[in-house]
Amino acid sequence: MHSLYYIGIILFAGIIMGKFVSIFKLPKVTGYLLAGVLIGPSILNLVPSNAASKLSIISEAALGFIAYGIGSSFNYNHLKQVGKGVIIVTIFESLGAVMVVDFFMIVILRQPIEFSIMLGAISAATAPAATIMVLKQYNAKGPLVDTLLPVVAMDDAVGIIVFGICMTIAKSLIDSSSKLTIATILIPFKEIILAFLIGIGVGILLSIISKYAEGQDQLLSMTIATIFVSVGISTKLNISPLLTCMAIGGTVSNIAPNHQRVLSIIDRFTPPVFLAFFTIAGIELNLGILKDVGLIGVTYILARVLGKTLGASIGSRLAHCSSTVQKYLGFTLIPQAGVAIGLAMVAESFIPKYGSAIRTIILSATVIYELIGPLMTKIAIFKAGEAHIPDHKSIKDLHKLGV
Repeated sequence: MHSLYYIGIILFAGIIMGKFVSIFKLPKVTGYLLAGVLIGPSILNLVPSNAASKLSIISEAALGFIAYGIGSSFNYNHLKQVGKGVIIVTIFESLGAVMVVDFFMIVILRQPIEFSIMLGAISAATAPAATIMVLKQYNAKGPLVDTLLPVVAMDDAVGIIVFGICMTIAKSLIDSSSKLTIATILIPFKEIILAFLIGIGVGILLSIISKYAEGQDQLLSMTIATIFVSVGISTKLNISPLLTCMAIGGTVSNIAPNHQRVLSIIDRFTPPVFLAFFTIAGIELNLGILKDVGLIGVTYILARVLGKTLGASIGSRLAHCSSTVQKYLGFTLIPQAGVAIGLAMVAESFIPKYGSAIRTIILSATVIYELIGPLMTKIAIFKAGEAHIPDHKSIKDLHKLGV
């Protein structure tokens, strides 16, 4: 069948399953993933794996848009406003997950170093959409929320940078028979610097030409074209498209006079792209490999939660946050979705030897995290006393939450 036929099936399945899971108060991204599993080769086979593999351009585009949006949070005035304490917390909770996952994979389970560090790097990313949805639903306000919001905004950026470093080290380990040299250590930094230089340059160019856009439609076309060209150039130069697009978003956020307009314009285009991206990710979930990576997958899920909670607790103590933040912040950082899935798919293309296992572990973990993550966030904001719901519904809702 024609590729457009499969894209239509993917979009319809994602829409239907997204609406279905919303009945159970679950994030739509969970529905998209489940839709992919349902229509994929694992169950109904409405979209064969070879057809899904031909749609990789959708995944590449989605990753570019995701990174562009993340870069927008690196506005200087915004970072100055949130203070260095939040930056400390973000670094510790992100790297806490990385180090704990690496420790369990390498030391406890004796997994290959390149495989372990890739899983560890992906563990840093969180999914702000699910968390923010819960905060809005319960009108949560207070110190915990004030700390959480900027942390989840910056969290994925730290994860992408760590991933870029780990990916280059992993490739070097595979290519050089697991021997590390000074040159190997410097390679990821060279690639990161090049990606940022290209991204900054393109961001400056987009900031300039956006002023001459004739209407919203032309600005949208300019922005999409800029992201697509940047992804193509980065792929050709073998550097991270994620870092490049993140640098574009950060540059536009800081220097474009109409930066909010330039950054938000892609929201008119991205919903079906993201829907297709997550559904395709579900299609490519190989359920047959679960039995082979079961222990590793369970270990990853538990180790990441442990790393997030420990890192958030230590970081908030060093940043002199309130006891409420120190106690509950880690439990609000469990959800993991878009960026983690994207990084897993990038890892698969760069280290195919472990790609299938990494993708399956991350996608399986994502479904579990997206199921339990929002519930843990609800419990955390209620325990912290920062949830505000109508009095006549409070007892009923608390019983539903098991609080």
